Amino acid sequence: MKFGVIVFPGSNCDDDMVHVLRDVMGQETIKLWHKEQALPGFGPGDCVVLPGGFSYGDYVRAGAIAQFSPIMQAVKAFAQAGGLVFGVCNGFQILCEAGLLPGVLLRNANQQFICKNTWLRAVTNDSLITANLDLEQALKIPIAHAEGRYYADEQTLDQLEANKQVLFRYCTEDGKINEAGNPNGASRNIAGICNANRNVFGMMPHPERAAETVLGNTDGKALFESLIGLAVAQ
Repeated sequence: MKFGVIVFPGSNCDDDMVHVLRDVMGQETIKLWHKEQALPGFGPGDCVVLPGGFSYGDYVRAGAIAQFSPIMQAVKAFAQAGGLVFGVCNGFQILCEAGLLPGVLLRNANQQFICKNTWLRAVTNDSLITANLDLEQALKIPIAHAEGRYYADEQTLDQLEANKQVLFRYCTEDGKINEAGNPNGASRNIAGICNANRNVFGMMPHPERAAETVLGNTDGKALFESLIGLAVAQ
């Protein structure tokens, strides 16, 4: 399986993601500059990753400018052809701005930047990235964002629920999905979703920051193991 990690001006989690994919997970991984206009050598079983950071300084709105980078046209075509696309934090914001995922990421309810460990639970096994996760287990995954409050209108939220497109919800340490476990005011505690075709994934928490024993936390590694194992098996 081949991974491509896109680097936008302002990306700052690209090296973290490359390290986990290449050195921890042992996958072929390359960087893709945002001005490139094609994804040569990438097929349906491969994955393009949009990492965290502050693309274009988050001017206008997080992800709003990055969606117009030349490479995003190739990403859209790649996704339409069935290729896997995974956006984390700023990458999730970009995917929503580009229309590859529904909804939008608004400023946190407390109007402050939040950087801390949070807890979340996978709420469906019906996706490559959550297929092997225990739906009863609370995972400790860090967040670092100012605009991480997922929002969509009620009709869209109901559709996401009905189609099992909600992948993760924020929860308390003991796994309860409630207001106390919601760090940013996200609608229905949503921390991650996928598209209707289940090949585009986005989440605000950073699994790549919780994927090595040296960091004292490997909860995030399970997401990569699920994605890679099932994608290779298909």
